[in-house]
Amino acid sequence: MAASTTSDPAVAGLQLTLSVLTATKNEAAVSALLPALDSPHAAIQEGALRAILDRRSPLGQREVLRRLHEHSERWRPIIDERRGRMSLALRDGLLSTDAQTCVNACDAMLWFREYDLAGALITAAEDESNPNCELAARTLLALADLLYEELSVPRDFSHRRDPQTVRRNFTSVLEGSVQRFCRHQRKEVVSAFLVLAGRDNSTLKQILQEPRHSAYLSVLDDLLHNSRGGVVRLLLSFLDDPHAPSAAIATLVRRCDQKFVMHLLRRIGYAPTATAAQNLKRMDTIAWLRNDLMGTIDPMDDAGQHSLVQLVMACSMKRQDSFRVIEYVLRRGRPGGRRAAAQALAQFNGAEANGLAMKALEDADPEVQAAAAGQLRQRGIPGALNRLIELLDGPTEIVRETARQSLGEFNFDRYLAAFDMLDEGVRRSTGALVKKVNPNVANSLDEELAAKSRTRRLRGLGISMAMEMVPEMAASIIKLLGDEDHLVRAEAARALGQCRTDVAHAALEEALHDRSVPVQEAALRSLRQLGTLVYGAESNQTDE
Repeated sequence: MAASTTSDPAVAGLQLTLSVLTATKNEAAVSALLPALDSPHAAIQEGALRAILDRRSPLGQREVLRRLHEHSERWRPIIDERRGRMSLALRDGLLSTDAQTCVNACDAMLWFREYDLAGALITAAEDESNPNCELAARTLLALADLLYEELSVPRDFSHRRDPQTVRRNFTSVLEGSVQRFCRHQRKEVVSAFLVLAGRDNSTLKQILQEPRHSAYLSVLDDLLHNSRGGVVRLLLSFLDDPHAPSAAIATLVRRCDQKFVMHLLRRIGYAPTATAAQNLKRMDTIAWLRNDLMGTIDPMDDAGQHSLVQLVMACSMKRQDSFRVIEYVLRRGRPGGRRAAAQALAQFNGAEANGLAMKALEDADPEVQAAAAGQLRQRGIPGALNRLIELLDGPTEIVRETARQSLGEFNFDRYLAAFDMLDEGVRRSTGALVKKVNPNVANSLDEELAAKSRTRRLRGLGISMAMEMVPEMAASIIKLLGDEDHLVRAEAARALGQCRTDVAHAALEEALHDRSVPVQEAALRSLRQLGTLVYGAESNQTDE
């Protein structure tokens, strides 16, 4: 310890003394420093602590450890700066007959995260003759929790140790103790092992595949009931294991605590992975869905209820049980859950499912309505066609679009192909439906009205009248008043009888002077139909 310059002679003298006692090779210096640990003056006490630790004296470390509980708050930062220098004292402290020294040693291991001492803790925990074996076992588990916490956050490079390497070493030590479980029966060792082990750990796989293993029941009990984050993480990780042991899958379906359920649904997310879906298929029951649906489902948020639906549909539950969940979510769930449930309803048939689909059409959420609307035709529900036609005039686009897709056979191309074979009444009724189902029908009509074929142009005029779309197609129809074919001109004049605009009226009056009499007559009839014909114009046309 280098002496620093100061104007206070007493302080300077203290620093010089401590510097000399730190540097000297004479072991008697430790005996001189130990009484200073009990000094009422903080500067002397803390200076002595630094000197003892810097000397790396086993005797001095033991004395520091013996007093640690009395000065932990002040001493802890100083000891932490010299991390690892008290390892030997901490090992010895575990075997101390003095209970307080052992407690201090265990506390220090946790304060300073002395993961390298896991082996010493295991040795103490397995020794039934050690009066502190239970304390050592609890400390071992707490140390594993601290390492798991460290693994869960970004690495702190100031500690100059790779937590993953520490984890491998720690887990390796725990593996040996788990294999000796029949001798010591320390459940803390099993819990610590499960907190840190990965699903591919060979010892873990061996245990889960061998029911006669001495640690088998303890491992399953921990996986089923331990709420530690590391244990929950380990159990859930088996969802993505393509070769997950049956014991792990069986535990997944039996576990019911809220923390696990929340993490399970979060793991499934918007949709399970392919591997997770395969493992969910192996589940024929979910313990926490057997009874109180209200208490289980109502507290879930949108994402949780959505994931719940994915879970239910992916596993192999009885159909009536899965339908019960889907029905509850669809009737009482949050928007995200109801949307997923409405989509899942498509996989259920029967009167109950049909009734639920009709009920979903009244849901406040348009996406739920749309999902239900898309199922009406396939269910064969009486009146489904009329209900879909009503939805074409609904207030939300997503529902209208779904209805249009469900009425896809009423498309313009099919109507066009069958038009000539339909009687006038069917032309009009079907045309009105086609118009609703096909919002871009005007573009298709334009193509017909501009076609080179006279037949297509005439058919386009007929469809325009049957669909009552003459006002929308007026520009294209007026253009046909100048067509080279007098039949097309006459049909165009007849069609404009449905268009009450000044432009159409002017075009019809001009058509009264067409060189073709049928065109003149058609224009005259349309003007009379519109009620816009003046007497003079009728007389002129009659005279001609």
